[in-house]
Amino acid sequence: MAIWGARRASRRGRLASLGASAVLVGLVFAGCGAKDFPNNPRSPTPIEVSAKVDSERVQVAPTRFGAGIVNLTVANLSGSPITLNVNGPTEGSTNEIQPGSPDFIKLSMKEGTYQVTASKPKIDPATIKVGVERKSSQNTVLEP
Repeated sequence: MAIWGARRASRRGRLASLGASAVLVGLVFAGCGAKDFPNNPRSPTPIEVSAKVDSERVQVAPTRFGAGIVNLTVANLSGSPITLNVNGPTEGSTNEIQPGSPDFIKLSMKEGTYQVTASKPKIDPATIKVGVERKSSQNTVLEP
């Protein structure tokens, strides 16, 4: 009977020391890490901009907005395939767009004046004015 009691006591002691070790390790890890961490604001919410290309000109709506990510959706309403080019502080272009088909381009536009042109020389270009960066979406609800 004395043997069982000694085993129980040693088992309790091991469990207590194991618990104390776990608490000590937890406290050590809790003390690790930086006291200050960067909490950079989120980027502005992307905006949707539309472009229409017909046989005469390129039209973009809206033509004025703040800098940030822009999803530019392009509709080719001309009679031939075109490529849409965005020229300015940030540049980009679409793949060839077939007549009657849409395409899109995603750009991170900086402040400045842009010219949006079609690959056909007879089509008049559009001008876009991009202002200062849009407000952060940091505290906007339901944003990804």
